[in-house]
Formats: sequence, C-alpha cells, structure tokens
Amino acid sequence: MKPLGEEVFNPLDKTNLAESVRDHLLKRSVVQLPPGRFMGAGIYAIYYTGSFPAYRKLARTAPSDEQAIPIYVGKAVPAGSRKGGYDLGGDPGDVLHRRLSEHASSIEAARNLKLSDFQCRYLLVDDIWIPLGESLLIETFKPVWNMLVDGFGHHDQGKTRRGQKKSAWDTLHPGRSWAGKVEQPNDKSAEQIAKDVVASLGE
Repeated sequence: MKPLGEEVFNPLDKTNLAESVRDHLLKRSVVQLPPGRFMGAGIYAIYYTGSFPAYRKLARTAPSDEQAIPIYVGKAVPAGSRKGGYDLGGDPGDVLHRRLSEHASSIEAARNLKLSDFQCRYLLVDDIWIPLGESLLIETFKPVWNMLVDGFGHHDQGKTRRGQKKSAWDTLHPGRSWAGKVEQPNDKSAEQIAKDVVASLGE
C-alpha cells in the first residue's frame, strides 16, 4: 500500500520515456554540422556559436553544456513513419544524416550565417520513440527556430509555395534560391523578427 500523496513511478509512462530519449541525446558529444555520414533515424539538436546579434544569448553557452539552448531541434523518421505507419525493424537508411545535411545546405545558402558557427548533437532512436523525444526537446528548450522563426525546415515545393508568404526564417536569413521566388512577403520585417527573438531570449 503506497503512502498517501506518493506517486507511483511508471517507467513506461510516455513522459518518462520521452525524458529518457531527451536525456540520452543531451549526453551525446557535440560535433560540427553536418557530421560525417552515418545510417539510422532519430532526433537532433542544433547549436549556434556565431555573432548574429539576435542570437547573442544562445552563443554565450558552450554547446557541450547539457543545459545549452539549441537554436533548433528536430527529427528524421523513415518514409513510412511520416505517413502514419511504422515499419518496425525496417531499414531507415541514412535519413537522419540527410536531414542534417539539408539543414547545413540551408545555412550555407543564408547570406548572414556561417556554417562553421553551427554544431549539433544527434541520437539514433527506434522509430516509435522519435516523436516523443522531439516533442519533449521542444517543450524543454523552446528553440527559436522551432517556436518563433519558423521555416528553417521547409523544402522547395515548387509552385505550391509560390503564392504563400515568405517564412520568418527566410525573411531574417535570406539566401535560399527557392525562397526568393515566394511571392508574398512575411507580415513582419527582418528587423521586427530579430527584435522578437531578442525579447524572447532576453539579454
């Protein structure tokens, strides 16, 4: 019989599972973005160490610190998982490495960012736990490229995006050729977005 007011720990509770995935990622070594090629699916965190004024607070903490705030977190799952199915035991190929490489290409295209200022952590995770880990990372750190400066993870979708508004990320960090063809400007200017980031992060 448990004492009154005491909670029973359930290791299979989804929050505890998510915390386990998150904590394992944060113990991983930090490497330059993109890392060398590897196989597998999983989650990742990207850190910024440069001098872009709006991200000054992020750059103050060494990415090797487990409490360092990532600028972006994400996941890479096998193709079947994105459609709601899980090919348990299937070969994910190099899906996580390709995702990190795509991010590196976006950063290289931006006219006011340098790829050498970015590092990352990544963790290979069994398919079914990947969304849980990503969700808790976002909830824990509230990375600005996830929460405030949206659009970093977008791909070129041809004409389907031409009539849409330019993302906050492409407004603040212009340079991706396909984003330059988006017809509608963002509701906010780059200066306004930068001010929002500073207000969100604090000094």
